[in-house]
Amino acid sequence: MDVERIIEELYRLNPGEFVAARDAYVAEARKAGDASAAKAIAALRRPTRATWAANLLAHERREEAGQLVELGRTLREAHRTLDAPQLRAAGHQRHQLVAALAREAAGLARAAGLPIGDTVVHEVEQILHTLLADPEVAERWSHGRLTAVPEAVVGFMGVPAPSVPSPPSSSRRARKEAPVPPEAGERGPDRAQERRRERLERARTAAAQADAEARRREEGLREARDGERAAEAAATEAAERVRALERELHEAHRAERASRTVLTEAASAAKEAERAAREARRAAERAARSVGNLETRDEEP
Repeated sequence: MDVERIIEELYRLNPGEFVAARDAYVAEARKAGDASAAKAIAALRRPTRATWAANLLAHERREEAGQLVELGRTLREAHRTLDAPQLRAAGHQRHQLVAALAREAAGLARAAGLPIGDTVVHEVEQILHTLLADPEVAERWSHGRLTAVPEAVVGFMGVPAPSVPSPPSSSRRARKEAPVPPEAGERGPDRAQERRRERLERARTAAAQADAEARRREEGLREARDGERAAEAAATEAAERVRALERELHEAHRAERASRTVLTEAASAAKEAERAAREARRAAERAARSVGNLETRDEEP
């Protein structure tokens, strides 16, 4: 079995369809006697809605995905070399590209029949920011293989800390007023600038996490209010139905009483008719006997 093709197919499916399709492929591999394929496919985990949308973006917008991965390389290299102009340019491009791609992922999800809300869109943004910092996440995402939202990172992973000059020895202190070569003189300001960038990055990450939490809470509040309104509407409808049923029951009781009255009257009339019929029958029998007696007398000589 072509495991790579199957994996790509599975991660293109809506999350709700993933498990059934995966298990079907596992059964097919076992039936074919391909134990390694069955094991590899069974190990696949269903993606969250956010990672599904991010994977869909990587599959459907490969050129833009490549641009984002390349931007991550640029940012990590700029952090490694402390290239301030490159960091500023790449950082500005980063926020614009991530926001645009998150909106694109939302559009693709909507077109695929599984719209995503603001909370999930924000999680997609977190994925895209994280893959800029983490090349391993970038690799999995570029192949559409993410299954869970990675943890937000502060700064960039895998970037070695810049070397810091050793403190001057006592024998060199007398020369501390001597002119400093331009390269050495720039190291201190660059290091301070790097610390400022790190603080800014941490602050941005904290702000993003706080914003994500606020969005989740707001989404939860909206869902709770929607649920409250739906429950209130259902309760109102049920109350109206109860009142309607009570009215129907009252009418049914009244109809029953009227029917019983009619039944009683009909039963009484039936008894009276039965009595009258019996009396009429007896009268008819008496009359018949009288006729018979008279006929007998007439026949006598």
